[in-house]
Amino acid sequence: MANFSALAVARQWFGTQFKQDIAADGLINLSLPVISATPHSSVLKSLAMLGLGRNNLITIPTLSNQREAINVADLKLFIEDHFKHQPFILVLNAGTANTADFDAIAEIMELKHSHNCWIHIDAAFGAFAACSSHYPHLLNGWEMADSIAIDCHKWLNVPYENACFFIRKKHFSLQFNQFKNSSAPYLENQLENFNFMNMLPENSRRLKALPVLFSLLAYGREGYRYIVDNSIKLAQEFGNYIRKSSYFELLAEVHLNIVCFKVTAACDTAEFLQKLNKTGLVFMTPTTFNHEKGIRAVFVNWRTTIEDIKLVCSLIENIINSK
Repeated sequence: MANFSALAVARQWFGTQFKQDIAADGLINLSLPVISATPHSSVLKSLAMLGLGRNNLITIPTLSNQREAINVADLKLFIEDHFKHQPFILVLNAGTANTADFDAIAEIMELKHSHNCWIHIDAAFGAFAACSSHYPHLLNGWEMADSIAIDCHKWLNVPYENACFFIRKKHFSLQFNQFKNSSAPYLENQLENFNFMNMLPENSRRLKALPVLFSLLAYGREGYRYIVDNSIKLAQEFGNYIRKSSYFELLAEVHLNIVCFKVTAACDTAEFLQKLNKTGLVFMTPTTFNHEKGIRAVFVNWRTTIEDIKLVCSLIENIINSK
């Protein structure tokens, strides 16, 4: 819903470039280009729900087969060839789902000086690199984005339904016109009497943000710096183990807190993962990366320690050797 809400405002912005109010009148003879490299499935779902069509996404190549970051040179060439004088929406990644890869945000933001575009950043968990001691530079330039989506249920360790989105203040009227309640006489003076129901899709909702507030109050800046730094450190440790192992192979370098790898031993990846998760001692998820079946080990839990890494390394070797 965070990506959906942000892209809904982006759609409203696009309409204003042609003097159309999409929220009021719908898409009228408009072809709305959305550009990205490796968007999360929720972005594609949002395009479907917004009437933009998931199949209409314009996909730019990544830097290489081992990267999920957009090739900036290809992006610039494509824009010069197709949208030099036309508005477009660009969706960037700050931490991709498979490998936690980051687009070159600062470099790409320079496009705003020469092109009419809305830039949205899906920073589901990559946003929390801002808390780390060594990785805030990955987010350089993100303050220039028009919208950002962040998913608190990951690195903040709070329940689901705790995502949030940020829209630049200058786009306030676009956000209001997109989500305002029309034909509701009991909600008069909606701009003067600010209410969040006019700024996002739901009219009524429980206080989902309460766990986030309590978590921030409990741990604060220093607490989350430790959690993020520790997660990254442990991901690097596990990545080094995979890199040296004769049983496994990294599908991509460890960019932040995700280790994406495959089984190279004489063992089916899906069967191996099922046995691993069945132990109840560790939980990893399946994925496909560069047309290969793989496994994702994602580090976000504040309780994970180096002892857990040792346990997992021993566990997966035992599973492989038990074949």
